Amino acid sequence: MPAPKKALRRSLTVTSAALTALAVLSPAALAAPDPSASPSTSPSATPPASMSTVGGPRLGKPGTQVGLAGGAPVLPKDLTARSWIVADAESGDVLAAHNAHWRLAPASTLKMLFADTLLPKWPKTTKRKVEVSDLAGIGAGSSLVGVKEEETYTVHDLWLGVFLRSGNDAVHVLSAMNGGVDRTVDDMNAHAEELQALDTTAVSPDGYDMPGQVSSAYDLTLFARSGLQKKDFREYASTVRAKFPGVTEKDKKGKTSRKPFEIQNTNRLLSGDYDIDVYPGIAGVKNGNTTNAGSTFTGVAERDGRVLLVTVMHPAKDEHNEVYKETARLFDWGFEAAGKVQPVGQLVGPRSAGQGSPAPDASGEAGGTGKGSAGTKPVAATTGGGAGGVGIAAGITAGVLVLLAGGVFLINRKWPLPDLVRRRSRP
Repeated sequence: MPAPKKALRRSLTVTSAALTALAVLSPAALAAPDPSASPSTSPSATPPASMSTVGGPRLGKPGTQVGLAGGAPVLPKDLTARSWIVADAESGDVLAAHNAHWRLAPASTLKMLFADTLLPKWPKTTKRKVEVSDLAGIGAGSSLVGVKEEETYTVHDLWLGVFLRSGNDAVHVLSAMNGGVDRTVDDMNAHAEELQALDTTAVSPDGYDMPGQVSSAYDLTLFARSGLQKKDFREYASTVRAKFPGVTEKDKKGKTSRKPFEIQNTNRLLSGDYDIDVYPGIAGVKNGNTTNAGSTFTGVAERDGRVLLVTVMHPAKDEHNEVYKETARLFDWGFEAAGKVQPVGQLVGPRSAGQGSPAPDASGEAGGTGKGSAGTKPVAATTGGGAGGVGIAAGITAGVLVLLAGGVFLINRKWPLPDLVRRRSRP
């Protein structure tokens, strides 16, 4: 979109916020999910006839919602996901959606809520010697990063394990540091309510299949948008590979050593795979896969200064990396369609945004993130060879978005992402 048109679009968005606030804050718009719309886990399940209307009435309707105007591209025809959403990360405009509020099993995409809730609690340098009880209750077949009892890890190590390897073992250790799984789940549900993610019920902190544990494409997108306000969240989510502490060993002379091993991000739009390329402009966020959820993914990408969020849940096509392929097609459509379609809804802001929010602090944190908010350099995105010889060479830079003047967010409208990292290939 040419710069003048883009500026005009931004101005119109701001000036129309007061008018849209009344509609957004209507009882229908903030309605909780219909109790009769029970969570869906069966492969043959169909969406409820009516769903939550948070963000706008069209988002509560089953099927695809899109407002095509003159010159707008048609949606990809080969989408098989049960639910998906394409939204502008800054303005909150939902460009298109399909069963956006369908409550489905979220898998490890729920870790975005876990991270957004707990990241502010500790500095990266905080250490934890893992106790046997820390690793209790991890579900069979869980994804693990390799945390070992009686070994000591920093909070930084554990978050790398959560974001890159989706390690349920790292999640459980951090939960233990937070007072246990039950308290952590309570904190997550309270934070989801604050974000107006009313489709979500967390039962486990790691997204492992549990009865009654559900979220929606809409809510997962809210979690990503909220998390991306935090510098540490952005950096972890965009890290391709890093070193993780191994097991302490003792040689014949009694000298101890602890060699790290490499871990790589399982987000294939970020790391690539044999049948899928790294997506241009990708900067995170989180993937997941369980029996009930199938494959789930929320991604954020930037192109020409525009930042989009796409969430895809449970593609019907049983093909390798299908969730990433459908996400990539929706990103392509969204970048081409932005400015040419009528939004079908909005990503609402947190409840506290209605009272105004403080300006981002020096580290780019909207409202700050407690002791853990100190900015650090982007986590390693190295050129070393990875599994399958991918060997992604990528860097992370800041400065994609310019913060709006003033510290008060317009209700459910402008919520800029400060210093969103952008991936660029190195020579």
